Amino acid sequence: MSNPRSTRRIGRRLGAIAVTAGMCTLAACGGAGTDAEGGSGETVTLQFVHPEVAGSFDPLVKAYEAEHPNVRIETTNVPFDQLQSTLQSRLGQGDTSIDVYTADPSRIPGIVARGQLLEISDLRDEAEAATIPSAMEPNIVDGSLWSLPIWTSSQYLYYNPDLLAQAGVEPPTKDPAKRWTWKQVTDAARKAQAAGAEHGLLIEQVNRYYQLQPLAESLGGGPGLEGDDLLTPNLTNDPWITAMNWYQDIHEQGIAPRGIAPDQMGPLFSAGKAAFYVGGPWVIPGWKEEGATFGLAPHPYFAEGEPTTPTDSWSWGINPNSENVEQAKEFLRWAALTTEGSLATIEKILIPPTNANAFDKYVTRLDESVPGVTDGAGDLMLHELENTAVHRPPSPGYIQFEEMMVNVFEDIRNGSDVEDRLAKAEDELATAFSRLR
Repeated sequence: MSNPRSTRRIGRRLGAIAVTAGMCTLAACGGAGTDAEGGSGETVTLQFVHPEVAGSFDPLVKAYEAEHPNVRIETTNVPFDQLQSTLQSRLGQGDTSIDVYTADPSRIPGIVARGQLLEISDLRDEAEAATIPSAMEPNIVDGSLWSLPIWTSSQYLYYNPDLLAQAGVEPPTKDPAKRWTWKQVTDAARKAQAAGAEHGLLIEQVNRYYQLQPLAESLGGGPGLEGDDLLTPNLTNDPWITAMNWYQDIHEQGIAPRGIAPDQMGPLFSAGKAAFYVGGPWVIPGWKEEGATFGLAPHPYFAEGEPTTPTDSWSWGINPNSENVEQAKEFLRWAALTTEGSLATIEKILIPPTNANAFDKYVTRLDESVPGVTDGAGDLMLHELENTAVHRPPSPGYIQFEEMMVNVFEDIRNGSDVEDRLAKAEDELATAFSRLR
């Protein structure tokens, strides 16, 4: 069995990247000129489509328009679960009204194959100088650059210290060398429930591949797709079966709840209803505002395997049918490759940017988010990105794969026979992929 772990690990040091990121200044790299701003006195309006909460990019828009007075940015937020189908429908019909849009890095090969991204290889040298190297890989297809990474990600194990104290459980530390196993988490979760906690463990994106890929990967099962073209499904190997049996067991035993959607998990934890929560750093500002009680620790792993964590986030690309290509390219370049622009993208969202200089500032902000609670969270993030993070498979069939896996995870969560359900998914994927070869 082929395991792409070694080729998908984030292995280059982030600390050295900040030096090269400063090599390309706004002036030296050709900041917005007259052409990029829409010509002599002409105002151009760019349409930007994204899945974040309305208003999330107001700081970015304000800062960009201040520096580019002949450009206006209009943002449209489409709910996460509707984004891909909305974009695929509109772009597939040659819609010219979208200029810049968000793209899931693992879907980029498929989007490129459908002709729905503009090649931007002229930005590649600047992008490689300014960006954390691990984030660039998914945006390059057949040697060409098609999108720019904006954010990356990792995951923490959050815990409710009051519920653990009530159960007589000493909480985990931030030290990755003392990372808890999944067995330690579930054992402590049971104790917390016995002491009064409503839920033992909440998994933020409970039916999404991004969140659950690390279970099988931790045991050495690979991403579920293999082969040179990543179009051969491999979900029935022993590690995948073991991981999915564990996932089913925690729901059957009531440690993790059934029937709760991903967007309900965070509010449940912040309300003090669960002992543990696995999720990203983006929940921290909301929990702080709500006065939630929490601590954080490294993402768990299986004792017989090795630590593995999710990574990547959104990239941004340009609609090849845009009527404002040069202005769109300048907006994309400014948001991704300048420190000012990159920081503006996260002013309202606590998620790590892929711009190396901005990333350093993000780490400081993360550590200072909740004094006494998030101290050291930045170092832990760096450790995970350098040592445990694994990309999702950049397969031309990833769109079909990801959509099918939502149903697979839901079925297993709700009691379907694990081996039968994985085998059925393999067969269905093989049929779907046969049309892509």
